[in-house]
Amino acid sequence: MTDTPRSHGRKAIRPTFKPRELMTPTPELAGVWRAQIITLFPDAFPGVLGASLTGKALQEGLWQMETIDLRPFGETKHRNVDDTPAGGGAGMVLRADVLGKALDKAAESERGNWPRVYLSPRGKHLDQKMAQRFAACDGITLLCGRFEGVDERVIEEYDIEEVSLGDFILTGGEIAAQALIDATVRLIPRVLGNYDSTQDESFSHGLLEHPQYTKPAVWKDRAIPEILQSGHHAKISNWRQAMAERLTKERRPDLWRAWCAAHNRDPDEDQEL
Repeated sequence: MTDTPRSHGRKAIRPTFKPRELMTPTPELAGVWRAQIITLFPDAFPGVLGASLTGKALQEGLWQMETIDLRPFGETKHRNVDDTPAGGGAGMVLRADVLGKALDKAAESERGNWPRVYLSPRGKHLDQKMAQRFAACDGITLLCGRFEGVDERVIEEYDIEEVSLGDFILTGGEIAAQALIDATVRLIPRVLGNYDSTQDESFSHGLLEHPQYTKPAVWKDRAIPEILQSGHHAKISNWRQAMAERLTKERRPDLWRAWCAAHNRDPDEDQEL
């Protein structure tokens, strides 16, 4: 008998002593984007991912999630997962041998294009292009760090990509993992009610999104711009583009310069926006 997965419809079947439905809340589905999270706090998931559209899509099997509790892979009867830093210093470091066993467990379900990511403040900043890249994969394995981080040898051995939410420190990687999953899952077809809405958001075309308005037409003496109520779609589109350029130039000059370079525009040009 082999451990090679066999596909029967959407459900991925593997030989096992227990029905998979009794081992996990939902059966593993073939061809569905799947997130595996290695964490010391599995109860932190799905968290906010279980609410709203992402939660509905999770229940409907449009994407799947599995947590891998790091603690059972710990050493000694106390299930220790960390130790003091080599060379001295404050804090504790997650052990390579413990993390390796958890990653090997995760690898049993990995298939095709499946990146491994460590949520780390020294990683490359998560952006929309990265979320689009992850959404195009078959799934992802996320390693949530704690304490002073993880043994560097694990990152090297398992070819793990480091990703950061920004230049600040969190107490662990769980919140960052949820943010990464949310940014990625919403790009999967059918997860959002209107997929086209993802095409007009901030960063989707290199610019910040234009301002949005809805009813009432006048609120506290502030009126919705007349052009948005004109019904003239071409003029509305031009206004939205101009506002997106203006906001990007004012608030994110780094994005503005990159967008201008890609569109053969002078970032310092004095254009009426």
